[in-house]
Amino acid sequence: MLEQTEEDETGDEDGNSDAGDSQDLEISGQTILDEPESTSSFHRHLGHILTNEEVDELMKNKWKFKWELPAISMPVSRWAGTGDQVSMETNSDQNYGLMQKLYNHWLDIYKTSGFSDFDTSRQRFFFSLCSSYRDILHCNKKPFYLKGNEEDSSIMDAYIMHALNHVYKTRDLVIKSDAKLAKHQEGNKEEVLRGGTFLDQGFTRPKVMFILPLGSIALRVVKRLIQLTPISNKANVEHMDRFSEEFGTGDVEDDDEQKDGSSKSQKPAKPADFQILFGGNNNDHFMLGIKFTKRSIKLYSDFYSSDIIVASPLGLITKIGEAEVEKEKDVDYLSSIEVLIIDHADVITMQNWSHVNTLVEQLNRMPFNQHGTDVMRIRPWYLDGHAHFYRQTILLGSFLNPDMNALFNRLCVNHAGKVKSMTEYKGVLPKILLEVRQVYERFDAPSIAEADDARLDYFCKKVFPKIKDSIEGGIMLFISSYFEFVRIRNFLKSQNASFCLLGEYTKQSDISRARVWFFEGKRKIMLYTERAHFYHRYKIRGIQNLIIYSLPERKEFYPEIINMLDGSKNMMCNVLFSRFDHLRLERIVGTSAAKRMLSSDKNIFVFT
Repeated sequence: MLEQTEEDETGDEDGNSDAGDSQDLEISGQTILDEPESTSSFHRHLGHILTNEEVDELMKNKWKFKWELPAISMPVSRWAGTGDQVSMETNSDQNYGLMQKLYNHWLDIYKTSGFSDFDTSRQRFFFSLCSSYRDILHCNKKPFYLKGNEEDSSIMDAYIMHALNHVYKTRDLVIKSDAKLAKHQEGNKEEVLRGGTFLDQGFTRPKVMFILPLGSIALRVVKRLIQLTPISNKANVEHMDRFSEEFGTGDVEDDDEQKDGSSKSQKPAKPADFQILFGGNNNDHFMLGIKFTKRSIKLYSDFYSSDIIVASPLGLITKIGEAEVEKEKDVDYLSSIEVLIIDHADVITMQNWSHVNTLVEQLNRMPFNQHGTDVMRIRPWYLDGHAHFYRQTILLGSFLNPDMNALFNRLCVNHAGKVKSMTEYKGVLPKILLEVRQVYERFDAPSIAEADDARLDYFCKKVFPKIKDSIEGGIMLFISSYFEFVRIRNFLKSQNASFCLLGEYTKQSDISRARVWFFEGKRKIMLYTERAHFYHRYKIRGIQNLIIYSLPERKEFYPEIINMLDGSKNMMCNVLFSRFDHLRLERIVGTSAAKRMLSSDKNIFVFT
């Protein structure tokens, strides 16, 4: 527990040097005043006591985005938010809400990297958004593996500094309270605590959680976390060798082309973004605790003594599942998470998004056990069951889909309000290298719940009759979700159609055989899923007719799939869409074109 400061294994102790009634911190021989509590967003956010009326309003889940701001370094994007507008003014005198030692260290690293415009930088502005403690939805972030390393790193630096700031301010507050209580005689402590002055804790110690999809990304984030920690606080980083070994780059297993018998030198190169994203540790099942002491960082600390937890969705879901089955286990360390950061949500959607919904629902619940907590020092809103109204959720990715929107709207109920990014897309049609006639066919769907049925019905009645008697074959059906893949597979079976499968769960031997059959014309139709393309990036040969049953979530896949028509005789592609595909459609054809296509009286649209 934070209030139970432990002796470091290295001999360092969180002693009285960190405590005191003053907010002054001594750095490099100089006393520099930290941000006063009265103006600190940290203290304002956690110190606010919700009224019954405010709770009732938050439970309605109705949010009005009242203001907009231009997004720095993103000319076609803007920020929209609820409540009072976030200030864009520079206030370096107040360190932008950062503790002085963190601000100085971050500024030194920024300048060492060759930059000098920190006050107007992207990371400084995004940090200001984070330190407002509002929920943030930023799902048009250009990822590091798609030539967006500078943008991605700026956003990562900002949320890491926010996480460190939250951890150190929490620790500082508890240590100062400990020091004040130590001045009172033992008999007076209980009476002093009853006054409510020292309400500074949650049920358990962990306050920040990072949800990340892959071990390589966790390695990237944790290494940067260590770099951004002030030197005086990381004299020793325990278990760094173990961490580097477990999360570092292992021997990358040869992919599908090599398993077909060809040598590595003969294997066609995968796209650069694939090599960058999957060139490291692809483990998606991990969970790591990080503890900060006065002079050290402890990796692999016990979850109940950790300040930050880094986990993949699958890793955390496994722990939750174990706790449900085994009575001696629990996940009470999730009860007091105050800052939740989900990065690379777009990659997580290619895993299992339902895990994210489950783990977010598991946060901020009442614990089953006390875990040594001093109940007299727990903040009242924890005891009232209102902790989820104080949790800040930062959701980051390269695209937005309905699942992310639903999580942000339904499970993020922060009393501080919300901020989200909005973008005008240009589309990716210019990236198509071939002269392909792309025919978009709009079908009607009464509601989002009936959209899948309407799509299948349209395909069965309007599309399949045109292809079922094809003599030539070479028909590829590109399908976004596995659910749709299964439904189409079952329909084709019922029609005794000649087809083969290439999905994310198809065995390697079956994949190799299917590709040969399709190329040689022994199977007329191939079903190919977006997730299979994401994890393997196959180059399918023998395509004569392409039908995009559902548009890909990832816009960069659209030109890749269309360009597979190279060698086709008719150079034509059919795309099915409805008004509920707006988010995907605008990323591919552009925002303005998507609006016209969804509002037009016509149902057929052609791009060449």
